[in-house]
Amino acid sequence: MSTPAQRKYAGPVSRTIAYALDALIVSVFFTAGAALAGLVTSVMGTEIHDVTRSAASAFLLMLPAMLAAYSTLFWALAGRTPGMALLGLRVVAVRSPGLSWMAAAVRAVVLAYFPLGAVWLLVDRRHQGVHDKLARTAVIRVD
Repeated sequence: MSTPAQRKYAGPVSRTIAYALDALIVSVFFTAGAALAGLVTSVMGTEIHDVTRSAASAFLLMLPAMLAAYSTLFWALAGRTPGMALLGLRVVAVRSPGLSWMAAAVRAVVLAYFPLGAVWLLVDRRHQGVHDKLARTAVIRVD
């Protein structure tokens, strides 16, 4: 692992593209799951179908939670999501050698429910957003 002095911090463009790719992945899988559930329940009767329709309308409330769970899992286990891996990025703890589950969860929840806080990375010298500051993380480029 690189020392803080050797780190090449990822910029806003690559981080935004990685986030958009991950959001797309989560949206596609979540939408496919909701569509499959709707298809199955449509055969079972109108009462169950109405429940599924209500659940589908909660899509916008559940999507950030799915994105947070997805991000937490990948960051805690691999240090990167598939979108970040595609762009050669990794999340690292600022002061400790490894990224803890708690840091990954804090980072994911804040980013999923307060994405506007990521704008702070435009003015920060290490390109850290609010979610990075709270979780004590940074995103770096890896070879």
